[in-house]
Amino acid sequence: MQVQAAVEDNGFLFVPGWTFLGATYTAVLVQPFIMASVGSPINAQMAGMHNTYIVPAELSWKLGDTGFFVKAGLGMYVPDGTKTGVNGLGNLGNPWWTFQPEVIVSYLKDNWNLTANFFAEFNTKNTITGYTSGDVFNAEFTAAKTIGKWTIGPVAYYAGQVSDDTSSAFYGGVINVNRYNIWAAGGLIGYDFGPAALNVWAFDEVSSRARGHPNCGR
Repeated sequence: MQVQAAVEDNGFLFVPGWTFLGATYTAVLVQPFIMASVGSPINAQMAGMHNTYIVPAELSWKLGDTGFFVKAGLGMYVPDGTKTGVNGLGNLGNPWWTFQPEVIVSYLKDNWNLTANFFAEFNTKNTITGYTSGDVFNAEFTAAKTIGKWTIGPVAYYAGQVSDDTSSAFYGGVINVNRYNIWAAGGLIGYDFGPAALNVWAFDEVSSRARGHPNCGR
């Protein structure tokens, strides 16, 4: 099965210069637009607006001259994307809210970028079907070194559903995928052209497990 996607994200970063508890305050607004197609045996094409991503508050701390930085925030996906189908899942928007708390720890010194990004996803009910997906935990890791105009290093991520789904009368109480765990590792290579920089990430899933019943939507 082949999957192709083109994604455009229009973002706005609000940096008013405010401080709170010794941290710098920022806010973020991102609107993704996506065109996607899935080959045989599904054969589906979708195009439209994904849910708007809003981070009303992020706090960033610089820990002296150690090179360590810590950022914490709360983001959310607003259910305003393009929705079609009897269950609202026929296009790229999701008919539910997703709340995403995050914590990022970085070491940025001597041309090193050592970063660990942890965030969770808490979903509300699908407003059309009443189905609720379980909570998801994500972790992303980067260990990159910049040498001249080049940046290179290993990267990895983990994504796992850590709580069960809750079905609804729409699906007769049937559960889709209850839990899953995905581990992936790869590499990052980047080049600084001056006015712009290009970074490429490549990953390979080294472990992927799921359990549940595949005969239900959301």
